[in-house]
Amino acid sequence: MNRRLLVLLLGAAGTAGFGCAVQGRPFEKIPSPPGNAVIYVYRPYTYMNSLLRPAVTCGEDTARIGPGGYHAFIVPAGAKIVCSIQTDAGADEVEFQTERRSYYIREELGWGSFKTAAPHLNPVDTDAAQTEIQSCVLEPQIGSAK
Repeated sequence: MNRRLLVLLLGAAGTAGFGCAVQGRPFEKIPSPPGNAVIYVYRPYTYMNSLLRPAVTCGEDTARIGPGGYHAFIVPAGAKIVCSIQTDAGADEVEFQTERRSYYIREELGWGSFKTAAPHLNPVDTDAAQTEIQSCVLEPQIGSAK
């Protein structure tokens, strides 16, 4: 095999394997603002994680979360809040009757029909989420008011 081609292939494989995680500040829990709840949606980084970034909507805010990232949604306490994710391959949603506290949702991409990524939102209890979300970083949102 041509040495030049081998170097190019190894470089591309290294970039694909290690260059996929989002960049940002490490996880920081924020206190629930008065009269509001906080919903953390996070996507743990795993090897071979898709670069697909489907839009996640909680209440009236929308964010795109990449592998290894999270976003904190501030929503009104005492309200029924729906968090949803949608792609061409499918959709998923989670509903909360919020109180003034923190909620955690793990975003996962599984395989749908025709070998395409299908989104899933899984509510996670606080104890389990604390260990998983610590490795995630706050992903800056383009055009976000925050």
